Amino acid sequence: MKPTIQFNPLQYPIYVLSKPVGAACNLRCAYCYYLDKKDLHAKQDQTRMTDTLLEKFISQYILAQPGPQVLFTWHGGEPLLLGIEYFQKALNLQKKYGRGRQIDNTLQTNATLLTDEWCRFFKANNFLIGVSLDGPQHCHDHYRKNAAGEGSFSSVLKGIELLQKYDVDFNILSVVNNYNVQFPLEIYRFFKSIGAQFIQFSPVVERTGAFTQHLIPPSETGDITPWSVPSLEYGKFLSAIFDEWVRKDVGNVFVTTFDNTLAGYVGEENATCIFSKTCGHAAALDFNGDLYSCDHFVFPQYKLGNINQSTITEMMLSNAQLQFGNAKKEHLPDSCLQCQYLHLCHGECPKNRIVSIPGEKYPENYLCDGLKYYFNHTESYMKYMATELMHDRAPANVMTLFG
Repeated sequence: MKPTIQFNPLQYPIYVLSKPVGAACNLRCAYCYYLDKKDLHAKQDQTRMTDTLLEKFISQYILAQPGPQVLFTWHGGEPLLLGIEYFQKALNLQKKYGRGRQIDNTLQTNATLLTDEWCRFFKANNFLIGVSLDGPQHCHDHYRKNAAGEGSFSSVLKGIELLQKYDVDFNILSVVNNYNVQFPLEIYRFFKSIGAQFIQFSPVVERTGAFTQHLIPPSETGDITPWSVPSLEYGKFLSAIFDEWVRKDVGNVFVTTFDNTLAGYVGEENATCIFSKTCGHAAALDFNGDLYSCDHFVFPQYKLGNINQSTITEMMLSNAQLQFGNAKKEHLPDSCLQCQYLHLCHGECPKNRIVSIPGEKYPENYLCDGLKYYFNHTESYMKYMATELMHDRAPANVMTLFG
């Protein structure tokens, strides 16, 4: 009988994006990549992770980590639909199985359900909150509407004000789409005006099948959704924001993409999977215990198993997951292998490799043109900052050479 793996022998941690509420959400954002995942469980009455399964997940996940730190990431759908008592149970289970480890929690929310009680809970338990916000009202409300078809901007702003009232750490996740990509500086300045210091821009690239409105994996042929961001426009969007950031905000505002690019220039291992050489160490757990290779690959062919039958460690170290992760570097087209910016993006996210090129064995990334534009635009600045960092100098004076 094959022995059960009880520990993670690797040096790096395993991450699991937990979705205890599945695809349930109080909003109906047009571009949401997860809402149609509810069809995976159309015949199931249960819509949230049971207490028994929650305990199994927490105990397995803590055991799967090779070091003393454990990071739980709660996602959805909208996780606040579960209520505070649910997360209090999760914290109690973390203490029960923690074995002295440092355990941190981060939660991604649309912020519309935040209350004083929620914010007191988050502050008391040191949660880091990610808030989904696409910019000022006309940018945000363009796609992010509630079930009644009304914009959610005002509710989100009230939620952020509550987070600030209770001094809860938060960052901004902004989805860049075909509409708000037209307003880079307006968006960036708005985020600064509401006190956001940590900003992640996430480009939406999705396709639907020829005979269905459901989103499809990169291995299938389909049509780009109308809300997907145009590639070159995305590069110009990042470049416009970078020009203002590099002149005014270095060291005060942190934009994930800029940090990732700088990491590539100084030779550091990238902390963000989309720009790493390989992937596969960050999976997604659905509310029924099904574990998938990645949050953006929640399709039947990428299901690794279920935590009721296998441990998280077993599934994350399985041949299927290792092959999934290594395919990122092994399935690069020649155009990527010959690109001067390969060390910065490593082909970006595999989910976006959907452009067939004549003569190429593997498809190219949809965002390639935009990323090349951005990398070319920022190259001289990034090289200067990298030099400063390697000499143990903070690059706050970056504009002394590029004024």
